[in-house]
Formats: sequence, structure tokens, C-alpha cells
Amino acid sequence: MTQPFRLSPTNPRLGEIQTNPARVADMPYAPAMRVKGGGDLLYVSGATPSPLYHHHPHRPEEHEHPTRIEDQVTRVFETLKGILAHEGLDFTDVIKVTRYLTDMRDQDALNALQGKYFGDWRPTSTTVCVNQLSTPGARVEVDLVAAYR
Repeated sequence: MTQPFRLSPTNPRLGEIQTNPARVADMPYAPAMRVKGGGDLLYVSGATPSPLYHHHPHRPEEHEHPTRIEDQVTRVFETLKGILAHEGLDFTDVIKVTRYLTDMRDQDALNALQGKYFGDWRPTSTTVCVNQLSTPGARVEVDLVAAYR
């Protein structure tokens, strides 16, 4: 087993795997992550620009989303940040991110804002384009997996 490219600054059990370290600047995510010694994981449900806690069935007034993708992404990552903080974790404890977009042209904005939350930490990532999300007007949803320290 080779040494990871970089360890998480908050969780030494997590190692970022980069098979071509010279090209790391070209990637907003890691091709793989190693979790040394197993342990407890946190699976975070998908967050949209809607408030985390809202009524079911949905009430339209709770799901008025901003139009700009940047504003929607910020809402999503603030929700995720709150969930991680509740568990004593940070974005550098995240090992897997799944991102859902209704328009793949929004991916560059998503990458830029995600980078503000993750810094230079790059968990594994999958981006999927979908027809529609759970509420009208939502353009982005993100779920993640984090490892407890």
C-alpha cells in the first residue's frame, strides 16, 4: 500500500489518493480516499437550497429559492456545514460528495463555491445531472459521507 498524497488536517485516518500528483491542481476532487482503520462514518442526506427542516407535504412558501446558482450552492453548503459542526466535524473530514445538478453548465460555479468550503481538501466526488429535484426551482442538491475522528 502506498502512502496517500495528503492526509486530512483534521483527521489523520483520512488519506487523499492522487495517482498523478503533478496534475492535482487540475482536479476539484480526489480519485480515491483511504480511511485507515475503519471506524464510524456519518452519512449526510442530500441538502437543497430549501431549509433543512420544513413541512411534509411541502408548503410552497418554505421553498422559495434564489435564482442564482451561487446563492443556491451557498445555502446547500451552509446546511451541510451546520450538520457537520453538530457532529464535531469539518469539511476536511468528508470522504465522499455526490452532487446533483439540473443543468451541467452550473458545475463550474458549484466547483468554485465548494472549494471555498473545502479549501484544498478534495474528497471523492460524483456529479449527476437530473431532470428535477425535490422542490420546484431547486437547481442543486449535495449529499456527503464523512469519517469521525
